[in-house]
Amino acid sequence: MTQDAKENAIIDWRGAVPVSRRFDDPYFSLEDGLAETAHVFLVGNGLPERFFDGFHIAELGFGTGLNLLAALRLWRESGQAGVLRYTAFEAFPMTPDDMRRAQAAFAGLAMPAAELAPHWGAAEIDLPDLRFRLVEGDARATLPGWTGVADAWFLDGFAPAKNPELWEETLLSQVFAHTAPGGTAATYTAAGAVRRGLAAVGFEVTRVPGYGRKRHMTTAHKPTLRKPMI
Repeated sequence: MTQDAKENAIIDWRGAVPVSRRFDDPYFSLEDGLAETAHVFLVGNGLPERFFDGFHIAELGFGTGLNLLAALRLWRESGQAGVLRYTAFEAFPMTPDDMRRAQAAFAGLAMPAAELAPHWGAAEIDLPDLRFRLVEGDARATLPGWTGVADAWFLDGFAPAKNPELWEETLLSQVFAHTAPGGTAATYTAAGAVRRGLAAVGFEVTRVPGYGRKRHMTTAHKPTLRKPMI
């Protein structure tokens, strides 16, 4: 992902599912994208049980905005007071029209989708219960300079075989550095290189059951204290 940060995603459609022409990969599950998001990113990060005022989610690969909408809906349904913070890193943002078209497939997200629809394309969205920031550009260049720290990461880049740049160990080390002690990360992929990379940078990594036809996925936890050197 080294192209111009202002270059939009190039989309083909398989019915209601957007497919990246650049990476030849769908943006969400062909089976049920919302159910996959809930299983992988929400349950995979222990949500909503871990929510607190100011809880900060960070995401690699913002795509359609589906994960943000699902997290915001869960935040509201959980009754959590305060503000959800959400920072997304995206090299090739979808156009607002493509985002709205993709989101229209999920009736369960109709309310937050309608609320955020006028704001797509903006780098910042501030609502009474949401503080959203979109960081455009290659995450390998933008994440090191980010001053934030996330409580949970949604690692949602395209498949490692098709988008290896977003799964490099050097980038995963930045994810670890920008994770709060006790924080977590989750991803749909159980690729050995990804799991080894997460472990190598300091995460405690677990392979768990995946969604649908994907037998496994990966969760990761940042220890509260570093283990002593032997």
